[in-house]
Amino acid sequence: MRTINWRNEIKKRESELIQDLESLIQIPSVKSDQAAEDAPFGREVRQALDFMLELGEKSGFRVKNTGNVAGHLEMGQGEELIGILCHVDVVPPGDGWSYKPFEGEVEDGKIFGRGAIDDKGPTIAAYYAMKTVQELGIPLEKRIRMIVGTDEESTWQCVEHYFKTEEMPGVGFAPDADFPIIFAEKGIADVQLDLTVPEPGQADIQIDSFKAGSRYNMVPDYAKAAVWIEKQHTLFLQNYTEYIKDNDLEGSYYIDGGIVFLEMNGVSAHAAEPKDGQNAALFLADFLVQEAIDPAASAYLQFVVDYFKDDTRGHRLGIASTDAEMGDVTVNAALFSYEKQQTAQIGLNIRYPVSFSFEEEIHKLKESLSPVSLQVLDNNPPHYTEPDDPFVQTLKRVYEEETGEEAKLLSTGGGTYARALKRGVAFGALFPGRADVAHQKDEYAVLDDLFRAAAIYARAIVELAGKKN
Repeated sequence: MRTINWRNEIKKRESELIQDLESLIQIPSVKSDQAAEDAPFGREVRQALDFMLELGEKSGFRVKNTGNVAGHLEMGQGEELIGILCHVDVVPPGDGWSYKPFEGEVEDGKIFGRGAIDDKGPTIAAYYAMKTVQELGIPLEKRIRMIVGTDEESTWQCVEHYFKTEEMPGVGFAPDADFPIIFAEKGIADVQLDLTVPEPGQADIQIDSFKAGSRYNMVPDYAKAAVWIEKQHTLFLQNYTEYIKDNDLEGSYYIDGGIVFLEMNGVSAHAAEPKDGQNAALFLADFLVQEAIDPAASAYLQFVVDYFKDDTRGHRLGIASTDAEMGDVTVNAALFSYEKQQTAQIGLNIRYPVSFSFEEEIHKLKESLSPVSLQVLDNNPPHYTEPDDPFVQTLKRVYEEETGEEAKLLSTGGGTYARALKRGVAFGALFPGRADVAHQKDEYAVLDDLFRAAAIYARAIVELAGKKN
């Protein structure tokens, strides 16, 4: 089968691939609170799942919907099962796009839209790999199953539900990260801090509310504060305008019903590397603590600044650590909710290497932060697949022969469905040297990269599951 020019085969199908990807991006499949029995994560998320299952039916694959939260497309024969784990849910688009986030506009060899690279583009590339192998009539002695999830960007309920009733693949890959091969993924924990603050008391500037963030796995690109100003409105607003200018930021304000609303814009990024973003909440907090604000808000916002401003590695929390293979502990200050005399919360996304003793370090952190309450909402431990596993070595060889480049084994702070498997890796679809724009405004995928990825996946399917001569 190595005589097949996979890139040429995908080239014959490029226009179809683009059309299907455009259609998938046009479904705004952000998880919704408006759940229904037949759409547990919202109508649009269910629509995206149905779209992939319908594509599978058209290609003659065996398809199954599992509880309207996941499903699969399967080809091949045999007892052994190889998984390709994808997802069609996306994070909220956020603000400041130059393109429509749910349109799939093509320009300069790129397709723009939320999910273009995470993970709708790679999902369609993997589907076209399966479709190409099927259309070429290549016999398979193992089954290839694309498992489609719909809650990867939140709590992974889809995968948990799926594997309660469905077969676990012996090996598999997730086209939801970087090429060449990611064999190790950091642990991922969502942590909530609840602060006890003093009474607001008397102050010329009262903070009624402070809000930022929508997901634990995103750097917040927007923050908003509602402020009641007793005296010197003009000076306060001049200070705010100067702060924005001095720090080269984007921000604004408006007045409604006598309350001043401050808005700060930042740059969203994936929580796997918070340094790639610009946390709007931390800048707005930094400005406010320099003003004569009330004691309650001051206690909350000063805590925010002291522990998280300019520190994404947990140094000030006392949990900084690094690992030779998997890198640093990272801390994304993701969610902020302050309501005067009601709530004072911070949501953190902590990612840690296999050498980090999570339970021990969190116990010490609880003690050091007391009386701040710390609650671990979710903790997914690190994932590791042996580099010399024959499955990994096959993918390594396929990548090297298809690209002519060395297939270095990587680790990541991101979390993919690969960790749902005992022997799973992330395999593309972002090529070395490309900017990672997942979770950012104007997210895009380079179309030629998706075509190259589809060719690599097709070759991998045949190498892993094709009948041996």
